[in-house]
Amino acid sequence: MKKVLAILGFSFFSLISGAQNVGIGTNTPAASAQLDVSSTSKGLLPPRMTTSQRNDIASPAAGLIIYNTTTNSLEIRNNAAWVSLSTAADALPTIQIGTQKWMSKNLDVAFYRNGDPIPQVTDPTAWAGLTTGAWCYYNNDPLQGGKFGKLYNWYAVNDPRGLAPQGWHIPSDAEWYMLEITLGDYSEAGGKMKEAGTVNWTSPNNAADNSSGWAGLPGGVRYVSGTFLNVGSFGAWWSSTGTNTTYAWYRNLYYGNGAIYRGDLDRPCGFSVRCLRD
Repeated sequence: MKKVLAILGFSFFSLISGAQNVGIGTNTPAASAQLDVSSTSKGLLPPRMTTSQRNDIASPAAGLIIYNTTTNSLEIRNNAAWVSLSTAADALPTIQIGTQKWMSKNLDVAFYRNGDPIPQVTDPTAWAGLTTGAWCYYNNDPLQGGKFGKLYNWYAVNDPRGLAPQGWHIPSDAEWYMLEITLGDYSEAGGKMKEAGTVNWTSPNNAADNSSGWAGLPGGVRYVSGTFLNVGSFGAWWSSTGTNTTYAWYRNLYYGNGAIYRGDLDRPCGFSVRCLRD
């Protein structure tokens, strides 16, 4: 009996140690794969959990993958943090202008990079009193958000949890200036950055040819008072650079000419955001 058990044990050990890879749904797993799952009607389902549950994982290994039900995104762990695969730097639409790589659309996220939610604030009085990050849709209308993205106050831009997705950042005032000079100067850069035509811009949308591919849209603004103005005629984008304790630099495009303007306004204002690759 002992001899039989020894032979069976040896055979089992030989089977396990000799198996180079495993196939599910296939008898010929790829030689380079430890596990090869093949199907034309089913997918691979990773563990699903909230941000809080994810954060409770003890010493998560680099390469660990989960589906975050709080942010509705697939996430992978690198050596230091969780990264959303839904907003991976290489997966987001980009446009190369000179040495810079810009997102080709306005930011539209409702969570900071670490998974914490950014509050949506619709009430104008509440918006006016904010000293922390928040977002809204123009006129609190999701249809406007689908077209122009979200409007963020500067506190969200400056939050240490990160408004920009992994691999991106909010451009500084100096980086905006680099874009301007790459496209000529401020007096003509705006026309090269604006979406052409009058589908989204108010007529006449002067000098707009979008020759840079930046495709700027007139998403309007939300002022300190909480009121919304200028959708269709005006688009404004935050920089990451503050001017003092209450103001920060931004850039804006206008339907009436081809310039890009630099200004500074109160940090509670709601502007669009474009990100720049790290």
